[in-house]
Amino acid sequence: MRIGELAERTGVSVRSLRYYEQQGLLASDRTTGGHREYPERAVDRVIRIQELFAAGLNSKKIAAMLPCMRDADGGPSEIATPRLVDDLTAERARIDRLITDLVRSRDVLDEVIDAASGRR
Repeated sequence: MRIGELAERTGVSVRSLRYYEQQGLLASDRTTGGHREYPERAVDRVIRIQELFAAGLNSKKIAAMLPCMRDADGGPSEIATPRLVDDLTAERARIDRLITDLVRSRDVLDEVIDAASGRR
């Protein structure tokens, strides 16, 4: 499929897809006319990349992680290095801290909303 179709099917901009290629996160073949062509499995790959960005990982960490993941089911493979496991464990701890902070902020907002609306 061409880049426009991949963008449409994944909801990701063409510009982002080009960036993913530049960062080594996504690969395409080129037609004789120079157009990018992606295999069907690129849809799963792009969705996985989006999920990892949404989790707060940067492109360098994603590039290290993608070879350790299967695109079709998103499951892990067994080729992760100990260093990558350590990095990902640290990322998970960072995300846990963010979740804790967000829950605390939500609780404060709930208190303010309750007080301002007279529900107290």
